[in-house]
Amino acid sequence: MDFAISDELLGTIVPIVVYWIYSGIYVCLGSFENYRLHSKTDEDEKNLVSKQTVVKGVLLQQSVQAVVAILLFTLSGSDAGASAQQSSSFITLVRQFVTAMVVLDTWQYFLHRYMHENKFLYRHVHSLHHRLVVPYAFGALYNHPVEGLLGDTVGGALSFLLSGMSPRTSIFFFSFATIKTVDDHCGLMLPGNPFHIFFRNNSAYHDIHHQLYGTKYNFSQPFFVMWDRILGTYMPYSLEKRTEGGFEARPTKEFKDD
Repeated sequence: MDFAISDELLGTIVPIVVYWIYSGIYVCLGSFENYRLHSKTDEDEKNLVSKQTVVKGVLLQQSVQAVVAILLFTLSGSDAGASAQQSSSFITLVRQFVTAMVVLDTWQYFLHRYMHENKFLYRHVHSLHHRLVVPYAFGALYNHPVEGLLGDTVGGALSFLLSGMSPRTSIFFFSFATIKTVDDHCGLMLPGNPFHIFFRNNSAYHDIHHQLYGTKYNFSQPFFVMWDRILGTYMPYSLEKRTEGGFEARPTKEFKDD
């Protein structure tokens, strides 16, 4: 197996490892009640699926995605070696990252929104993810396998191909996207979190979507909020302290009363 093939395999395996390491860190940080968007009691009582089931579901989805990704690389990787040998300038790498982010956001916004608007798909596919009324880190990829295949595998393939990045660069991009997705579901508002500084799409923004009043809003994931703003599905909110500790993301009054 040559080095280029190793890059392709790493691009599949490393994000999986990153997912569980980063989730584990947030599990430890979850004991800090003053930074939680929901209390630990709410997490245990409001969610409609056990954590053991979530772990099994995520592992199943990751296994399916890894097999599909390896098959795609094997069938289409005729010039992978050449792409791995190319050295790219910093500007080129930035352009590839931004392009991949926009492509992934665009694909996931419209797929995610359609999963909500199509009653059959919501009932039989996407509602699985919304059994987590109170999101937590290692539930970020708890989806129906069909949704995982369409949203993450196909979306990832499109962002990889259209950005023109090499397999080696994709290792960093997909690891970054994985960390961002976990962060969006962590249920914490930690001070100094760089994702909250540079991205409007954060754990509070996505928490709004997981609440009953927010299921028709805030479809954007995982990076930007542009499609929500452009297409009128953006729900503004305020972040307020709870008397018992922690924070609560509350939609503005006109949306809450809608």
